[in-house]
Amino acid sequence: MKLKKIQLKKFKRFTDITLLDIPESAKLIILIGPNGSGKTSLFEAFKQWSGRYGGLGYVSDISYIAKDEPDFNNIWSQNIKIEFHGANPDDSISKKRAFYIRSAYRNEADFTVRGLNLVGSALDSPRINTLIDNDESVSDNYQRIVSHSKAKVFSGDSDAETGKQIREALIGKIRESMIRVFGDLILTGPGDPLKNGAFYFEKGTTKDFHFKNLSGGEKAAFDLILDIITKRIDFNDTVYCIDEPDTHLHTKLQAKILEELYSLIPDNCQLVISTHSIGMMRKAVDMQKQYPDKVCFFDFHDKNPDEVLELKPAKVTRELWRQTLSIALDDLSELVSPKRIIVCEGRPANLSGKNIEFDAQILRKIFNEYYSDTDFVSVGNEKDVRSERLELITTLRSLNIGIEFVKIIDRDDRSQGEIDELLKTEGVRVLKKRDIESYLLDDEIIEKLCKEVGREDAIPDCIKIKADSLAESISRGNPTDDIKSAAGKIYVELKKRLFLSQCGNSTETFLRDTIAPLLTKDTKSYCELESEIFKEK
Repeated sequence: MKLKKIQLKKFKRFTDITLLDIPESAKLIILIGPNGSGKTSLFEAFKQWSGRYGGLGYVSDISYIAKDEPDFNNIWSQNIKIEFHGANPDDSISKKRAFYIRSAYRNEADFTVRGLNLVGSALDSPRINTLIDNDESVSDNYQRIVSHSKAKVFSGDSDAETGKQIREALIGKIRESMIRVFGDLILTGPGDPLKNGAFYFEKGTTKDFHFKNLSGGEKAAFDLILDIITKRIDFNDTVYCIDEPDTHLHTKLQAKILEELYSLIPDNCQLVISTHSIGMMRKAVDMQKQYPDKVCFFDFHDKNPDEVLELKPAKVTRELWRQTLSIALDDLSELVSPKRIIVCEGRPANLSGKNIEFDAQILRKIFNEYYSDTDFVSVGNEKDVRSERLELITTLRSLNIGIEFVKIIDRDDRSQGEIDELLKTEGVRVLKKRDIESYLLDDEIIEKLCKEVGREDAIPDCIKIKADSLAESISRGNPTDDIKSAAGKIYVELKKRLFLSQCGNSTETFLRDTIAPLLTKDTKSYCELESEIFKEK
């Protein structure tokens, strides 16, 4: 089961919200945003939908589920509309199976079983009524595993298997997952369900380590792993929803548990989580890079639930990271540095005047989408780049060992020998072209500008404008490849020839706001800059 489109009206936080364009290939959907932005309201809608259609019970309390809609219970199907890829579930079983939902309040500190209970199908056993209920599942799943093993023994279908093989059928899978997440926390068995039934572990030199003695984070991770492995037998064509799976988990463990949950979900199912944690976001971004068609994000930052909202899968940009860090760390977010800092030429941000951080701003515009873990800083002229004279760079280097610093300067008139020497002796990378303007005003980019504004007929004239402007610059004594000296003339003439408006009030803003966004992955200029800045030399 895979979600395609969701629309909610007058439900919980929202007046009217639609999530659309969810790709069929998406196996993991991340809902990100601050507390109170409405992420959990989506899960409540799924709970209402499955409860009403699947006959599992639902909340009819208007004060809880509806927003200014006194007649909600009579028109609920108009206010909660969910579309799936493929055929929508059309029978009671598939409707019960469509969603499996965990609340954020997963806390079962201790349990010991001293008797067996008959456990029916998980499809007929909803544990929570709302997403604010305490979602205890460990003891229930214990009974489910033991009952399943007992049924196999007495059914006669497993006579050829030993007792250990029957017990290991489920316990073994859970143990393997726990080892992948924790390494040294080993599930050993279920104990005696008629005397002291519980989950027992081996940790270090300690044997028979009772579930109640696990840490909060260990219990939280075990709960999620146990639940998915136990429930995926019945929920095998399902959208799994977990509200804040990062609860009680430290950052590194958040990444491991997300990867494990992703691997445990059947391929024809979907995992939807809500989070604002750094660990989950970092791992999700890495997974998106590894599986670009299987991971997508919906961004609830700065969305007003009282307005009509239409959300599509969001791109992971530097700004999205900044917002996520701001929520997760509050005032400490500004102290969190990126994975990589590109030190380039340009007027530093701490100085006044025009064209502050010109090169850095251009590079941010070009690479923000695909290098969201990278930031750019202009520190002055090429000597300043080489010496890293700014105290900020030195401080960041000393405080954050993991940050990679890349120094990049214009080529100007340097020979290839000088370029090789700078890289070898100082680790400084040099652009192959004279300056950043040479990439921005390449013929290919000028052609793309003409096409973008619907003036493909003007391409020959615009290419000639560049050539004439460069010739005029050369006549003033400038080098033959000095596009920077000709950029002002090119800007003025292109603006007139293409009838451009609101394209930037100066050469620098024109290049930054109109031209830089045209350098996309399908252009030669982008690929050249990417290779020269990011690729290993």
